[in-house]
Amino acid sequence: MLVAFSVAPTGDAETGSMHEAVAAAVKVVRESGLPNRTDSMFTTIEGEWDEVFDVVKRATDAVAAYGPRVSLVLKADIRPGHTGELTGKLERLEKALDSE
Repeated sequence: MLVAFSVAPTGDAETGSMHEAVAAAVKVVRESGLPNRTDSMFTTIEGEWDEVFDVVKRATDAVAAYGPRVSLVLKADIRPGHTGELTGKLERLEKALDSE
């Protein structure tokens, strides 16, 4: 499965910048050893249901240290029997664009 998620503290942020809290979450993801990619809006992680959601929970817990409230948004692509989709989906998209 692929899970794209965004997690950030909410509440009493003084500067409006959340990069330190987001960095704490991304560190948890990268240390998990699961395939992942982070862009400006989401982090996407690939793995089995229990391992992916364990990482999402731990990343959320890391962000909770930065504020009294946490916002979590996630989207999942649950496709049993498929792996390598973190890059595979993009490769198929690029191939389709090249054939136009």
